[in-house]
Amino acid sequence: MIHNTLQILQNTERNAKTTRLSISIARTQSEIEQAQRLRYKVFAEEMGAQLLGTGGLDVDGFDQYCDHLIVRDNETNQVIGTYRILSPERAFDAGGYYSAGEFDLTRIAHLFDRTVEVGRACVHQNYRNGGTITMLWAGLAQYMQAHQYEFMIGCGSISMADGGHAAASLYQRLQDEFLSPLEYRVFPRNPLLNASLRSDLQVACPPLIKGYLRLGAYICGEPNWDPFFNTADMLVMLPLSRINPRYAAHFLK
Repeated sequence: MIHNTLQILQNTERNAKTTRLSISIARTQSEIEQAQRLRYKVFAEEMGAQLLGTGGLDVDGFDQYCDHLIVRDNETNQVIGTYRILSPERAFDAGGYYSAGEFDLTRIAHLFDRTVEVGRACVHQNYRNGGTITMLWAGLAQYMQAHQYEFMIGCGSISMADGGHAAASLYQRLQDEFLSPLEYRVFPRNPLLNASLRSDLQVACPPLIKGYLRLGAYICGEPNWDPFFNTADMLVMLPLSRINPRYAAHFLK
């Protein structure tokens, strides 16, 4: 699979190399470790997540089954952005999707053979601009097209620094417009929402979730509390057929 995907990404990489950044699928263990080191820096050092990896690397049991999409600064040779991608074939080998540990996915199980899961998305703090995340999304879209996958799922995270009030308020605001049809609804294994949380705060939507929703994604149900990252996670689903026409011409070639 990785060789076919690399071929599909060659055009994106050639175009990107005319600028400072390039995108590719990690080809070697060294490149994967560079992505894992960036993840550790962002998730553990910046966000305070409790991670399983050692030696400054964020490593878990899913990494060996995933393709790792990386954006590199050609001048410094540093990996500055990454996504990991779990295909349906490799999800079967892994015993399921990562998000199945947070949500009951029964209602979307019939879509699994056409569904890619993405996660561990992060960008180095010096490169958090529209260009880097746009490059990652273009790579994801081409990956899906190359293998004729139709759905993308992943966890969109909201900080729990205030105990969950912001997450509850954001879900309350977003559900009216972005909640999925009932047939795509999932259910949190560790539900966040309860009567003690406020749901009337004015809260900014995290950039990654905001970007998914602009592309045409659904929120598939109530948030789940992830104690290791101390975040409230909402399962986000993007059917490729729903990508906003405004962005489709850019991402879908």
